[in-house]
Amino acid sequence: MIKNITLSAEEALIQRARRRAMAENTTLNELFRAWLGRYVAQDAALDRYDALLARLGHVEAGRKFSRDELNARD
Repeated sequence: MIKNITLSAEEALIQRARRRAMAENTTLNELFRAWLGRYVAQDAALDRYDALLARLGHVEAGRKFSRDELNARD
């Protein structure tokens, strides 16, 4: 179900955004929905990253590496 929300911004900014959206053959609503999806997905990506680090917590390199070794390009 789609819900309506109200956003506030400077009129000139809204007009510029509408013109750009029109030039990109889209609408501010479509752009906002896409942004909102990406915004929410950031939390999910962070959760997956944290879970990966937890699963790999037992991995050790065996020794400390020098700065030169860490930056070496082969």
